[in-house]
Amino acid sequence: MSRDIRDLLKTDSANELPKMKIGHEKRFVDRLEKEFPSSSTKMVAIWAIAASVLILLGIFLFINDPSIENSNKPAIVNTDKEHPEQDTSIKLGDLSPDLKKIEDYYVANINLELAKLPVSKENEELIEGYMAQLEELNNEYTALSEELNLYGPNDQTITAMIQNLQLRLELLRNLKEELNKINKSKNETV
Repeated sequence: MSRDIRDLLKTDSANELPKMKIGHEKRFVDRLEKEFPSSSTKMVAIWAIAASVLILLGIFLFINDPSIENSNKPAIVNTDKEHPEQDTSIKLGDLSPDLKKIEDYYVANINLELAKLPVSKENEELIEGYMAQLEELNNEYTALSEELNLYGPNDQTITAMIQNLQLRLELLRNLKEELNKINKSKNETV
């Protein structure tokens, strides 16, 4: 009763397979596309969004990386991360998640503006003047932070700390405008 499979295949291959109707493959492909539309454009958009998010995340992490030192620019934003195990003081971000978001937003933007400053011999004096003002604001912020720890959180101290961060960011943006004016005037005289 057992038959050799090779013999069966020889006899089956001798029988001709039924032919498909003309256009069957095209109808089949059309039906597949109708049921499962090509999502290549959707996938490209998804990958583009994912890549953008990764790039922004990388930039944010690069800006906030304490191990990276920028020798051209002094550190203006005091994040108090040198000795976290010794630091038991209250910070603005410790009071509420909303205040932490606000503080992180301003600190990130201040660091971003500092990183984008074009330092050169021509504008070094102007930048140093602004950096001195930023250092004063940083010292004031430190004093406000000490006041927060000494007297506890209150609306006046919290508002003053947020305004300090806003002033620092505004000061950096003013510096950027001044540098742009200087560059524009140089370009016009050339």
